[in-house]
Amino acid sequence: MEATEEFLSAAYTPMRIGKSVPDARARISRQAAGPLSADRLSFGFDMAYDAESLGRVCLISMHAGTLVDRTGGEETVFGPGETFLIAPPDTPYQGEVHSAQYTIAMFDSSLLDAVSGRGVGAQEGAPVRLTGLRTVDEAADRQLGAAVAYVRDHVLDNAAACESDLLLATAAQHLAAVTLAALPHTARTDPVPADRTDATPVTLRKAIAFIETNAEREISLADIAAAAFVTPRALQYAFRRHLDTTPLAYLRRVRLDAAHRALLAADPGTTTVTEIAMRWGFAHAGHFAGLYRDAYARTPGDALRLQA
Repeated sequence: MEATEEFLSAAYTPMRIGKSVPDARARISRQAAGPLSADRLSFGFDMAYDAESLGRVCLISMHAGTLVDRTGGEETVFGPGETFLIAPPDTPYQGEVHSAQYTIAMFDSSLLDAVSGRGVGAQEGAPVRLTGLRTVDEAADRQLGAAVAYVRDHVLDNAAACESDLLLATAAQHLAAVTLAALPHTARTDPVPADRTDATPVTLRKAIAFIETNAEREISLADIAAAAFVTPRALQYAFRRHLDTTPLAYLRRVRLDAAHRALLAADPGTTTVTEIAMRWGFAHAGHFAGLYRDAYARTPGDALRLQA
């Protein structure tokens, strides 16, 4: 128990754990790169915890057993299949785990501002705060669980992906965006009158030019908005109004087009589909293949073999 407490305090935040048992064995596997971490934890016993604030967004996906949150004196029980926020980043928390197996995924809370439109250049006031632990509905719970699994299995468990700053940044933004879609929060996303005024074709052209020039770099919604000299909400409204899409979806399509051109130009004897996909920010081979088929009516492998 002493060793477990020492590790948890070093890996997450200072904490005390209790309910010592004679054979208190724990298995913890840590994965971290860039702005992300995803750890697998397994406790074959019951354990109480009293922890300080984490300073990061911390999501838990339960696989077996239960976790009982007792922060603030109220009791909330989470079981297998649920993905939830353990506590707001600035809030101490306490509770118990009961013979539990789960994944912990963490990222910096500033990413919530970036993907919501309160990042650099947004001038939107107070940072975004998550206001609830549970997802808004069952569909959101499944989406958040899938996002955590994607980061764990296809990004952080992939040595090549962990060496790509673009892949890590893209995965972190994806997890933050799904977190905002799944959990209650304070961000206002509907455009105000000034945003509608700024959502012009000129704004769109500036944003598209920035995206197409910088698609190989780590760029966020806030970066694109700053380049177009508008708020992120105005930028999102401009893309919805004129192209019926979002800025980040447009960025993904630009990267997909770049991967398509790379496949057509590559030597199949020295280059793989996976290498090209990862170069343009696609860590999940199956997901990339699905997007590619939808866009070009053939598989990425077929495109690469055209050069053979």
